[in-house]
Formats: sequence, structure tokens, C-alpha cells
Amino acid sequence: MLSKGKEGLIGIGFSTKKAGLNRLPGWEGESWAYHGDDGYSFACTASGKAYGPRYSSQDVIGCGVNFRTGNCFFTKNGIYLGVAFNNISKGGLYPSVGMKKPGEHLRINFGRTPFVFDIDGMMERERESVFNEINQTNTEELAPEGEGLLINKLVGQYLAHEGYVETAKAFAKDVHEQQQSLGSNTASYEAPNSEDDIHAINRQKIRKSVLDGDIDRALKYTSSYYPHVLEEERNRDIYFRLKCRKFIEMMRRYAELAGAASSPAMAKSMESLNSNGHADSAQPSGQDQPDTQMELDDQIQREVSRGQHPQSSSDDIDMDASQELPAKAKAMKRDELIPAALAYGQELQQEFGNDPRPHVKKQLQDLFAIIAYQNPADSPISGLLDQRGRAEIAEEVNGAILVSLGKPSSAALEKLCAVTDVMLDDTAAKSGGAAALVNVKRDFLRP
Repeated sequence: MLSKGKEGLIGIGFSTKKAGLNRLPGWEGESWAYHGDDGYSFACTASGKAYGPRYSSQDVIGCGVNFRTGNCFFTKNGIYLGVAFNNISKGGLYPSVGMKKPGEHLRINFGRTPFVFDIDGMMERERESVFNEINQTNTEELAPEGEGLLINKLVGQYLAHEGYVETAKAFAKDVHEQQQSLGSNTASYEAPNSEDDIHAINRQKIRKSVLDGDIDRALKYTSSYYPHVLEEERNRDIYFRLKCRKFIEMMRRYAELAGAASSPAMAKSMESLNSNGHADSAQPSGQDQPDTQMELDDQIQREVSRGQHPQSSSDDIDMDASQELPAKAKAMKRDELIPAALAYGQELQQEFGNDPRPHVKKQLQDLFAIIAYQNPADSPISGLLDQRGRAEIAEEVNGAILVSLGKPSSAALEKLCAVTDVMLDDTAAKSGGAAALVNVKRDFLRP
């Protein structure tokens, strides 16, 4: 409060959109407030109740609503004054202040500057209360086999689903030994079988290739181990995104090398791409034609396994060609990467340019737009280069392979987290309360 004026007839609180604005908050219907001239609290009536001290010039008054409990509270100069109102509506409330006399002057802080009151500490205490309630929930009838075995199954299935074969085996062994030491006769979590091991190893190779940014290798592994997965109609978007990811990885490398200097080759080649979606085949003088590794994708589709079962890790496929790609790409100079990227962009345009689906056309436009920037990492579309995109496409490929094997595309633990997240969001949106204080990723999944 910068100035209370003569009488300090000021009300601070909140109201709904139906509240009248002719009198101070708290006096009107559907409004609640704490008044400075007498320290009373008013709830939708002109008859108040003694609540806290009076406040005057230079005092800092805070107002908050605890949607978990439905209570409203006020603070003065950072000191909590206690609950002022109970059973407050859980939605549609607006901060409200009222001044009655000339000379009354307030400054409002909606969070752009730190609050005097420790609201973060209060939130943390409320969150602890919610977690205490969660931890006290009775889980005896959650599953027939009991909570412990259910958790072991969730963790073990997740490890196997993600391809962590040795970790899954070690986990199963540890669980078994622990049950033996405790003399438990309950059912035990079983480790994946040998056939699952082979698939897990193969899936992990593909996953690692994508996470490393080596899309050529990922495509070749997938085509050799699971030749029909990317050919299926339901997975054509995954195949498209994989091919696009290769272009992104090329531009990521270019962005790493990009500096203040401009690239003449880029400017010249961009004219062709912008005009017709294709790149000129001309190369900078003194340079070889683009390395054949940049065109490995066409070869990949021709090197499909002849319907055999997935190979084990000991019978690895010949990866000599694609293994050379990352090293050669890193050895390329900045001006060499642009012609190579444009040549590959031309391949993308030829393969997917006639696809009528809007999201495909937009994706191609966004990809080609990257080349227009001297330093893509500082461009408005730099988000396309985010390394997290690798994990997203890796999960999609892994899920598609699992579905082809007759298994669920997501681990049960992932589904459990996703369903819980949706339920929390839905509950918080409808009624606020404790659900708004729980975040699955923040509270349970972060290391």
C-alpha cells in the first residue's frame, strides 16, 4: 500500500465475475475481502468479522486461495494471518481491490516480482501433505499378486521393452535371490526368454543408432532385422520421419560448424531449392561429387532380408558403409555439407513431394526452410534441430517393431504414468484441488 489516504477504506480480496463493482470487495455478493480500516474480513455481506490487524501505508498485503482445502488466507508483510474464509468456490475467481476515498494508492504484484510471503514454501508443505495422503492409500487389493510383485513386473517388463537385456536379467536374478533370502513362497518375476533377448538386442541396436543420429544405420538394421515393419501402411509416417531426421542430422552438423562467415555454396544452391524444391547438381569447384553415403537410403530398401528370423547380435549385418557416414560427415567442411544436404533434400522431395497429406507437405517445407539460415541453431525454427527429436522417433520405431511382434507398443509402466498424468490434468482442470499439486514427471520420473 503506497498510501492509505485519510481513512484507509481499502479492501483487498477476490470475487467472481458476477460481483458488483459499486462497493468495496466483500460488501458485494460473490466477493470476499480483508479491509484495512478495521482489520475485518467480509464475505459477500456488509457485516464483517474480526480477522487481522489493520493495515496502512507501506504495508504489504497478500491474498491467496488454497484450492486443495477451499480456504482463503491473507498475509501482512510476509506473515501468515490464518484462514479467513472456508469452502470457497474452486474456479472463476478474480483478484479484486477496492478504494473509497481520494489519495488511496496501491501497487499490485501478480508475480512479476518476488512475493514478500514465502508462497513456494507453503506450496511445498501442501505438496508434502498430498504425498502423505497418497502414501497412506491402501494397496492390499490393488492386484491379486500383491504390490511388490506388481512393481517388480512393471520394472522388469519396462527393462525388457526398452531392450536392456542384461539389466533385465540382473534385475530378475536379484528379485529371485531376495525372495529366497526372505523365505518367500510367492510367485516370482521371470526374466525374458532367449527369443525375447534376440529381439531386445536388435531393437536396442536400432534405438542406439537413432539416438546417435546415425539414421542410415538405423534404417539398415531395421530393414535387415524386421524387413516389413517400415513398409506397412500404418508405419509410413514413421518411415517418413526417419528419412526427415537424416536431413535434420545433416543440418545439425552444419549448425555446429556454422560461424559468422556466410556460405557462397549455400546461397547459390538455395536459389534452386526455393524455385522448384530441387537442388542443383553442381558442386563447388575442386570438390568431389557428394559421397555415396549420402544416398545410402535407396540401397537400404534394396537390401531387405529374405523373410528370415531376426539375426542375433553374434550374426551382425555388414554395416561398413553406414559406419563410415558419421566420420565422413564430421570430416566435411561447412560448405561441403550444404550441397550434400541439398542433394539429399532433392531425394526427399522426389520420394515424398507428391504425398497429398498436409502434415507431410508442411514437414518438408519446414525442413527446407532450415537451409535459408546462415546459422540454423539461431533461427526461428531451431527447434527442429533439438536432439530430443531423436528420442521421439526412436520410441516410435521401437513401438512399431514391438507391434509387429505381437507385443504392446508401450511398456505397462509407461502407460501407467501416461494414464495417471491424464487423470491428474483432467481432475485439476475440473476442480483444482490436490491434483494440481502432483506432477508425474517432476515428482516421480526425474532422477
